[in-house]
Amino acid sequence: MGTLYLVRHGQASFGADDYDQLSEQGQRQSQRLGEYFAFKGLAFEAVLTGTLKRHAQTFAGIRSGMEAAGAPALPEPSAWPGLNEYDSVAVIAAVHPEALQKPSTPELYKHHFRLLRQGLARWMAGDAQPVGMPSYAEFSAGIAAALEHVRTRHTGNVLLVSSGGPISTAVGQVLGTAPETTIDLNMRIRNSAVTEFVYTPSRHVLLTYNTLPHLDHPDHAGWVTFA
Repeated sequence: MGTLYLVRHGQASFGADDYDQLSEQGQRQSQRLGEYFAFKGLAFEAVLTGTLKRHAQTFAGIRSGMEAAGAPALPEPSAWPGLNEYDSVAVIAAVHPEALQKPSTPELYKHHFRLLRQGLARWMAGDAQPVGMPSYAEFSAGIAAALEHVRTRHTGNVLLVSSGGPISTAVGQVLGTAPETTIDLNMRIRNSAVTEFVYTPSRHVLLTYNTLPHLDHPDHAGWVTFA
């Protein structure tokens, strides 16, 4: 029996021209998580990541934090395109073809995420196909393949660095949730949050979801972010 640690990337650059880039806060979150893993004495026999920049940067931060705290070196990550996030711009465009303003007010943020929910629901139901994206069945299959790889190839601690969409989809697969619940999970997941699956060769079981043990101190109260 092993444990799979699924980590959402640190805070990215929401509203910027290039979202796929950790902010300074995201870098701090990632490094602090590495320090926490070292404090807990965790060692990982394998690392899987998506291929986006924010995934690689988050892993680099975790590795830096662990090494600075004296932990053993992490294995080199295995890149899995199936762990990449959906294209939120394409998802929204599938239900709202007009260009959106950059979200700069609470009202615009709410409007953005309301449209994202609608687009995700239609994509997951097969009623809309965002341009340049796989079908939801293909997206989900890529995540299932990563989970199968872990439970059939490993027996100890495995680190997986990805995004909110793939992690919430993985939880939905393990729990058998309805699409609406998977979307709710996706909208709630926090930056650098840790989700744990206990796994055997035959299945994964959810142990924790969306936890921030590395930020559970008054000094880090302002480090909790969602986008």
